[in-house]
Amino acid sequence: MSRDWPSGLPPLPALTRAEGELVDAYLEALDLVGRINPARGRDTYGALRAAQGLVGRAVRLRDALALMHERGESTLHAATLERALRVLEGDRRAERILLPAPEPDEPGG
Repeated sequence: MSRDWPSGLPPLPALTRAEGELVDAYLEALDLVGRINPARGRDTYGALRAAQGLVGRAVRLRDALALMHERGESTLHAATLERALRVLEGDRRAERILLPAPEPDEPGG
């Protein structure tokens, strides 16, 4: 997971190769779910393509977790993985899976 970052961002925490794969696959799946979100989508074809891609990302997630388990990595180090997700803008990317705020003239808005 080597990336070039602007000087203002913190470096990624040290991750095992499998943890890096887990974080990458999770964020890719998150991006795809955001594209599938019917409340934010634009067209069925884009959502269909994202749904098709989600299958492959689920396989990568499963494989990364299986590798961690096989290697005896039985604990997810949540604080470390959270830091990595934050550096990689996971919070911004996760916003796309949420419902948009209601417009002021809509019920509940």
